Amino acid sequence: MQSELKPAQAKITYATMSADQMADLHRELDEAIERVKAGFGRSHPMHVAGRPVEGAGGGFEDRSPIDTRILIGRFTAATREQTQEAIAAARAAFPAWSRVPWEERVRIVRRIGQRIRERRAELSAIIGYEVGKNRLECVGEVEEAVDFCDYYCDRMEQTDGFTNLMGLPGSREESLSVLRPFGVFGIIAPFNFPLALAAGPMAAALLAGNTVVCKPAEDTPLACIPLAEIAAEFLPPGVFNLVNGPGVPVGEELANNDGVDGLVFTGSMEVGMMLLRQNGARPVPRPLIIEMGGKNPALVMPSGDLDKASDGVMRSAFGATGQKCSACSRVYVSREVRERFVELLAEKTKAITVGNPLERDVWMGPVINEAAVRRYERAIEEARRDGGRIAAGGRRLTGGIYDHGYFVEPTVIDGLPREHRLFREELFVPITVVADVVTLDEALELANRTSYGLTAGIFSEDEGEVERFFETIQAGVIYANRRAGATTGAWPGQNSFGGWKASGSTGKGTGGPHYLQQFFREQSRTRVR
Repeated sequence: MQSELKPAQAKITYATMSADQMADLHRELDEAIERVKAGFGRSHPMHVAGRPVEGAGGGFEDRSPIDTRILIGRFTAATREQTQEAIAAARAAFPAWSRVPWEERVRIVRRIGQRIRERRAELSAIIGYEVGKNRLECVGEVEEAVDFCDYYCDRMEQTDGFTNLMGLPGSREESLSVLRPFGVFGIIAPFNFPLALAAGPMAAALLAGNTVVCKPAEDTPLACIPLAEIAAEFLPPGVFNLVNGPGVPVGEELANNDGVDGLVFTGSMEVGMMLLRQNGARPVPRPLIIEMGGKNPALVMPSGDLDKASDGVMRSAFGATGQKCSACSRVYVSREVRERFVELLAEKTKAITVGNPLERDVWMGPVINEAAVRRYERAIEEARRDGGRIAAGGRRLTGGIYDHGYFVEPTVIDGLPREHRLFREELFVPITVVADVVTLDEALELANRTSYGLTAGIFSEDEGEVERFFETIQAGVIYANRRAGATTGAWPGQNSFGGWKASGSTGKGTGGPHYLQQFFREQSRTRVR
């Protein structure tokens, strides 16, 4: 909760990414970076049924994308059988946990959030080394994880645990609508927000009375270790379990095991759609809460403030090195202002400092791995081949620190045909493409011409255009004239974050007023007096 912040702890969100005056924050991070580095190279177990467990499925190393010579840690992977044991532990813990009064569950989840915040600096340093985000983005992710916990607790209290008295006045039948847990939820977390997108659904599942088995991404396993340690402080054994390993067999077992009653997955559309198809073929379908990415457009109209628009696109396209599902990866700009807009965007993009993101003055770090570099290089090569103009960037960086990490330039591509693949397919690298339009209707038609529908933004000073954008755009999270991020920046309790079409499976946004209910099922109880 905000009131629990220590005086020296400044609140950081994705919309307040300027901390030049925050000397105390930077000192806190500098000290934590040294402590975290001192612990690198250790072996880390999984956490099942309240105890550390060594995986029997072999081991893997976690190396930093900043410098692959840095061995962050060694991790053991679960076998299919060990994943089954973790699921069994969660099932065994479920009856007792589901009977804990919701008020007590709220108290426990708030304490988990508070403890996460107390370890903010350490967790931020881990995220920085594992993901390659800049230091303020890392702090923002930790704060977001805490605010997920607090906001979902607030929702439980505001709704009296989602209990509603129903029935007709004067009737002898007394009816009560209550929400009940499902059982065991599997959480498959992504690499780009390894803490927030594990802690958020964990908090929701626990508040609803479910138990959890969580699998972090192989690229970022360390960020969830402190989460498991914190959970063990406050939760009975088996309520939260952490297993490591690849999608085969660990992820497959979570997705297919009959002992898993619900699944949260954040990742690619390909895998998400496969999970949906498999779920439809099950004898008893179960809730799937799936977020599958985006191809997010920004629209820049003649009346738009071009300085504001170029700032907003630049921050959305290249924040977190473009590795977020809400990144602004395509722009449709009015023909009459296109030249000036591209000029401004290219100028600001070229000014971005790329390097070790844990240094104070570095804004953009590396991509996550060599596969991401190859995806970036293929896109650049394809753009050049097909007539695109590289207005800024376009290279893998080399020399010095760059030779040991996965560093690429933030890139603006202009002049490609509007039907080109780079306008349609999610790349998850720091590339945005620009095309011109003549009318708002044309821009809206192009913006909606995609399977995705996650986020979108517009820059226009014409209120009629903004209203038409709000009514017509096919996306779950939309912004107008947002300098801090044309298509990014949602925050728990402030902006629901969820996609339409192939971007999401439920139509209910993370961190919004309807998210928590997805971890329950309704039961109507009628008693005749």
